[in-house]
Amino acid sequence: MKHRYLPTTERDKKEMLETIGVNSIEELFADIPESVRFKGDLKVEKQLFEPELIRYMSKLARKNVNTIENASFLGAGVYDHAIPSVVDHVIRRSEFYTAYTPYQPEISQGELQAIFEFQTMICELTGMDVANSSMYDGPTALAEAGLLSAGQTKKKKIIVSKSVHPEARAVIDTYARGQHLSVVEVDAVNGVTDLDKLKEEMDDETACVMVQYPNFFGQLEPLPELEEIVHQHKSMFVVSSNPLALGRLTPPGDMGADIVVGDCQPFGIPAQYGGPHCGYFAVTKKLMRKVPGRLVGETKDEVGQRGYVLTLQAREQHIRRDKATSNICSNQALNALASSVAMSALGKEGVRTMAEQNIKKAYYAKSQLENAGLTTVFDGVYFNEFVIKLNGSVKEMNQKLLNKGIIGGYDLGRDYPELSNHMLVAVTENRTKEEIDTFVKEVGGAQ
Repeated sequence: MKHRYLPTTERDKKEMLETIGVNSIEELFADIPESVRFKGDLKVEKQLFEPELIRYMSKLARKNVNTIENASFLGAGVYDHAIPSVVDHVIRRSEFYTAYTPYQPEISQGELQAIFEFQTMICELTGMDVANSSMYDGPTALAEAGLLSAGQTKKKKIIVSKSVHPEARAVIDTYARGQHLSVVEVDAVNGVTDLDKLKEEMDDETACVMVQYPNFFGQLEPLPELEEIVHQHKSMFVVSSNPLALGRLTPPGDMGADIVVGDCQPFGIPAQYGGPHCGYFAVTKKLMRKVPGRLVGETKDEVGQRGYVLTLQAREQHIRRDKATSNICSNQALNALASSVAMSALGKEGVRTMAEQNIKKAYYAKSQLENAGLTTVFDGVYFNEFVIKLNGSVKEMNQKLLNKGIIGGYDLGRDYPELSNHMLVAVTENRTKEEIDTFVKEVGGAQ
């Protein structure tokens, strides 16, 4: 069955050619030499009509592994968390679903209020003074923090712990190259930043030090000790943090962080094959005017009613290019809204309880794996991820687990050669005792 709106008819083609003043398609392409024109048919599959196409794509989709039918122990930056059903209902409303940048406050109050509330909740979680209206994702937010630090301190050196997510470090390198900044990576010891190595690398040219909390291995970095080392050299202290973990952990802002960034995926955003996500960016008040992106503020209109406006737009599309703090463009308002709705639905106690469940279930899984004879690596405090050592290949183990309906952990050997045969295991509140016990049985029985 053909659909009228899919093809152009011969009459459509004739009308278009007449409009532009040519008699045929051949005449239209007359300026292209015959020698470079493609001859024959393209090697593509035969076109499908809509019903056939839907069946074909549905068949392909069923081959995908999902976290609804499979218990996932895979984290490494993207996690399987519970999402309140109200999230989807709110973000599908047309006034939010189709909204872009709220340039006209008189008709964008709903969007502006949603962004304002997102900023407020991020400040409460991080312990910081000001948060912007969202970034692309956690890694780009962290890289932007590096640029802000370099601009603020007029220094050219960025120090990054190797316990920061490898993909985030790659993004930092890309950003730094364009700004002619040097990036130095500091080793991790026992799963956290090596403080002695950090002290050796610190100098008067260091713009900032970047750490992750909890870090890529799930461990909690000693932020007070790190802060003291960093600020002794008048450098900036940048912390990338899982916002869900901050529902239970001491916020970085309370431990001297200058900039706190992260990814809001744990709140209301499905894993969805790695994106899109929503980054957050929070700073102390003195850095407010250096923040990339936008800030939404609360005000009153001429009759005294509460209203919301864009109070600061420091990107190059809005102000003179040489005065811009960043050229980051589209904000992730829809995903920021999803996170806001999720946090609102959970409430303060709900977020705290959710974080505690991650801690307790991860502790249970780790202790059970140890009882089963597995070696767990690193002995520090962790949130919802930890590292285990296998006797063989993580890739092979994950294939065996997949055959049992389990998505296994992350293969750390991909990024850390010294951690070959080591698996990063994530345990969220979604994992049941039965699923954890099955995971332990399958992994422990194969050792």
